[in-house]
Amino acid sequence: MKPSRSGALALTAVLLLLASACTTRAPEPVPASAYGAYVGYEPADVERLGSLGAWLGGRAPRVGHVYLPGDRWSNIEGVPGWLESWAAWRLADPRRMFVLNVPMLERTEAHLPDSTVRDQLRRGAAGDHDGHFRALARRLTALGVPDTIVVLGWEMNGTTYTHRCGPDPAAWKAYWTRIVHAMRSVPGQRFRFEFTPTRGRDAIPWPRCYPGDDVVDIIGMDAYDAPRGLPFTDQVSEPYGLRAHVRFARAHGKPFSYQEWGLYENGDNPAYMRGMLTWFARERPLYQAITDYCPHGVWGCRAHPRSSSVYRSLMREAGVRAVASTAGHEKPLRPRIRR
Repeated sequence: MKPSRSGALALTAVLLLLASACTTRAPEPVPASAYGAYVGYEPADVERLGSLGAWLGGRAPRVGHVYLPGDRWSNIEGVPGWLESWAAWRLADPRRMFVLNVPMLERTEAHLPDSTVRDQLRRGAAGDHDGHFRALARRLTALGVPDTIVVLGWEMNGTTYTHRCGPDPAAWKAYWTRIVHAMRSVPGQRFRFEFTPTRGRDAIPWPRCYPGDDVVDIIGMDAYDAPRGLPFTDQVSEPYGLRAHVRFARAHGKPFSYQEWGLYENGDNPAYMRGMLTWFARERPLYQAITDYCPHGVWGCRAHPRSSSVYRSLMREAGVRAVASTAGHEKPLRPRIRR
């Protein structure tokens, strides 16, 4: 029997659907995470960052990472002249990220008692320190880096810094919010604010310090190879560890990062190095920046030859894959403006 015209059309449609289902579509290229390192803050260290890229086979670091001194308020306001060199580095390539750690309180490493910290946090929450952060925002904007990633009050869940959260979490969160609003009040700013605890529980579970999605743009983590004897698999699975960090960030709709990581209490540990780099390749953070001085580093620090070999090999492989997958697809980073 001769098929009808409508029947033939229906048969053709079915065959096309089957052909489409059997055809494997090439995946869209996924840009590799940006990488960088802390290699120092002086103007000469800007060139050293480029030398790290040459050592790794030519893929240039896209992340420049430095810290403001926290000894006195004038430095937290951005007085140091070396900021100009890093701003020039950032402006030379629109794909680069400038990551700046900013203390929340002066005398950052003075080991002040909890009572003093609590008082300072409450004063900050009341607005006493807003002017210092507006001054910093104006300084960065004037230097041409209004899109700086501001890592504010990092490692707040520990006990190292005066800007720790433990003495008064509510005041800490209120103070963070005031700082963000103060810096966003400066015309022309496009800052992104990064909340970065240390891996694990430390002195206080870091989610208790989280100030809220409206004042956080990136959720980071400092993830050194510690404590002694803890294998990398446990660093992933421990409470408030690497897996919890990624899940927390995704639940809040935020990109995540690793602005500090490196070797530490387990010495030259290639298993940790391989674990971290594999973690980055699988989870794809916004960026990662190794701390490259002893006892953490693998390039500027020559005390870890086995880990250095793993880092160099895997980062070179990642660089080759990144160039192959993103050729013609990578676009300059254009962060969302937050006011």
